[in-house]
Amino acid sequence: MLFSKSNPAIKTIILFALGAFGVLGFAPYYFYPASILSLIGVIYFITLSDSAKSAAISGFTYGLGLFSVGIYWIYISLHTYGGMPGIMAAFSTLVLAAFLALFPAAVGALSKKLGQQPSATIIAIPVLWALADWVRSWIFTGFPWLTIGYSQVPISPLAGYMPIIGVYGVTLITVLIASVIGVWLAHKPTPAWRRGALSAMLVIAATGYGLKQIAWTTPIGKPISVSLLQGNIEQNLKWAPELAERTMLQYLAMTEQSSAKLIVLPETALPVIASEVPDELKTRILAHAHKNQGDILVGMIERENGEYFNSVLSYGSAQTLTYRKSHLVPFGEFIPLKVAFGWIYRDWLNMPLSDLSRGAQYQQPMTVAGAKVAVNICYEDVFGEEIIRQLPMASLLVNVSNDAWYGESYAADQHLQFSQARALETGRMMLRATNTGATAIIDHKGYLAAHAPHFVQTSLDGYAQGYTGTTPYVYWGNWLFLSLCLGLLLYLWRRNRMSSR
Repeated sequence: MLFSKSNPAIKTIILFALGAFGVLGFAPYYFYPASILSLIGVIYFITLSDSAKSAAISGFTYGLGLFSVGIYWIYISLHTYGGMPGIMAAFSTLVLAAFLALFPAAVGALSKKLGQQPSATIIAIPVLWALADWVRSWIFTGFPWLTIGYSQVPISPLAGYMPIIGVYGVTLITVLIASVIGVWLAHKPTPAWRRGALSAMLVIAATGYGLKQIAWTTPIGKPISVSLLQGNIEQNLKWAPELAERTMLQYLAMTEQSSAKLIVLPETALPVIASEVPDELKTRILAHAHKNQGDILVGMIERENGEYFNSVLSYGSAQTLTYRKSHLVPFGEFIPLKVAFGWIYRDWLNMPLSDLSRGAQYQQPMTVAGAKVAVNICYEDVFGEEIIRQLPMASLLVNVSNDAWYGESYAADQHLQFSQARALETGRMMLRATNTGATAIIDHKGYLAAHAPHFVQTSLDGYAQGYTGTTPYVYWGNWLFLSLCLGLLLYLWRRNRMSSR
């Protein structure tokens, strides 16, 4: 009880620091024990809290440390590239971090209601935390950044559970381990209880390691050569009309230097409307694709019936195909509640393409370069339940992104880790072509097979193997995870009802 009452200021500092320390579990650090250690600390304080209000404050303070440090790069996109005044950009970033911190705050408060006994607390906190991460993935269109399960990708033994119960299921297991230790430290249980808890944690870790050895999917066809083009176009110059021709010629030159069967350009690589691409450029792209007996995927904006779409178009030996981004970024690609928020764009921000239209929710994989490719754009790869819509038909995943908005922060590396999770969940390789990084080839186990340096103009060349088969996550999506949580909540409800008699 050292910091719970007598030293509230020190307690606040410790909880905030624990949240900030937890960021080390995510890319580019990949120090997965950091997330567990930080969770042990906050769970310890929540367990010792004498009220739901005190537990909520502990959760909120921890969350504020986690999110204010973990997504500080929002400030860069708003101020450096969006043109918002620095004070307002900092305030907006802090408000977002505070909103996200409400979720661990809710975990703290509700855990005092469900976890009236230490053994119940051990279960209540992981279930509530995992459900909170899941709710963050869809409320207000979703922002599941720093979901705890991602911190275990791809190195931790717990990543072995990813192809079965997905990232939110891994959150559940990760927080469960931390919960056992946190409650252990808070209540000093009997030696027999400690031995049982230690045995359970070892079984969980060993099972995860064993699951990592399972081949959930099998190769199909021969590996194909790929080139992922990273143009390194500065964000503040990307949409300058006087530089559009230079950008297109740069990507054309990079394309024609590649002999790969599948060439992928980043999100909105060509800064023109698709219908306005010069005929000569389109002819040369098509000719080069035919020369390589393959296809080229190009990110650009489409216009149709007065609507604009963030799209990827294919050119080459297959017929021209199109994928249109479905999950748009609020305030970045569309303006929610225009009547209420339109003034922000009019008076403070200078963001091009901030009012796009959504593509169809269900789209078919592209058949290109002899593979069936599930294309996703930008942060669509943060939503595993949306990626599996094109599976199991697709044999390969491709993400095109432009994370130049976030400067030389670790946002692009965090984004890369989410793609690694999608590879694990689906048992498919993921190819990432980005403007400034992180351009990478990810194998079907979630590990980096090749990774281009950030902020350089380069072509990442390698091979991609298609895979066939269905992981449990591809088949069930998040339903296994949600069913598990529902079962545990029913158990806690029944247990509390029995103890109150």
